[in-house]
Amino acid sequence: MSTNGKRKGFGDVSSQFATWVSEKAGSTWAFIIALSIIVAWAVVGPIFHFSDTWQLVINTGTTIVTFLMVFLIQRAQNKGALAVQLKLNELVAAIETANNRLISVEDLSEDELEILHRHYQRLATLAAHDTPIADTHSLEKASQRHARKRHKR
Repeated sequence: MSTNGKRKGFGDVSSQFATWVSEKAGSTWAFIIALSIIVAWAVVGPIFHFSDTWQLVINTGTTIVTFLMVFLIQRAQNKGALAVQLKLNELVAAIETANNRLISVEDLSEDELEILHRHYQRLATLAAHDTPIADTHSLEKASQRHARKRHKR
């Protein structure tokens, strides 16, 4: 059962598993374990006279782990990318002056994306001539924005 009282389906469980494995695989401990396996394999090489079977063990093991990890990590990345996209869509939808056509912009064709890219490049060029970047991204401006936000609470 999940926190909302519904039973978890295979998709939910596999998604959580993929996220968990991705997080653990990127940890220091995962690297230490992998390195230890390689060192142990190298140390036993002379015992097995560096045979074809000795080489096959590490080749087969790493191939299987790599094959499975590609799919698990990709699934976790897809979920993370979708979450980020939804957050960006919410920001576009919430800002009154933002162009709502940018919601789900990832569904546009490459040609349409290139048109938008040129549009925003032009805006960036125009903005660069308006004010130096240090004036718009100064610590003083950041402090003022922070104070305004705190005051609105």
